[in-house]
Amino acid sequence: MPTDLPESADLTQQRLLQSFVEVARSIFGAAATSVLLVDQATGELVFEAVAGEGDEHLPGTRFPAGTGIAGWAVLGGQPLVVDDVSENPMFARGAAESTGYVPRSIMAAPLIADGECIGVLEVLDRDSRPRCDLGDMNSLGLLATEMASVLELLVQVRDTAPPARSPEFDLPLLRRVAERLPTAPEHVTATVTKLLVMADELLADGDA
Repeated sequence: MPTDLPESADLTQQRLLQSFVEVARSIFGAAATSVLLVDQATGELVFEAVAGEGDEHLPGTRFPAGTGIAGWAVLGGQPLVVDDVSENPMFARGAAESTGYVPRSIMAAPLIADGECIGVLEVLDRDSRPRCDLGDMNSLGLLATEMASVLELLVQVRDTAPPARSPEFDLPLLRRVAERLPTAPEHVTATVTKLLVMADELLADGDA
């Protein structure tokens, strides 16, 4: 991934990221969802897209590398579910208070592209329906995997001149990832499928 990815996000990327956080919020019935990307120059975490609490003012906000649970997910390269942040030493309350919203629970999953962590998908205060933490983590991991794949593909398409583009770039994203979906819960499959169709349309618009 280009080292300037967080700084050079174009309109297509922003729309894709916003689509992802809105779908994630819908899946988990969350108070807020967000994508933070790593600024490769400084290591800072930058809010790139937010749905729900903080969506009007958080985009563009930066936090030092390693801040809070999101920072841990980036550094550790592993997803995690924290049902009570007050009991978790990794939670950065000061940072949360500065955003204007202090969650009770957080889920976070790293975005891995080409073996490198480029950011994190975060879900705050998912709904209280009975659920399995392992199932939630798997669903979150699926979304994070697809998000990183879409971002990586977008960068490849953007950085490759049209005559030199590989035919695989023109394959629908849905066809590329559909084999991963049958093992996911039905509601996740439906929302991820919808998201991938949206991503296809946005990438097509970006190439036009």
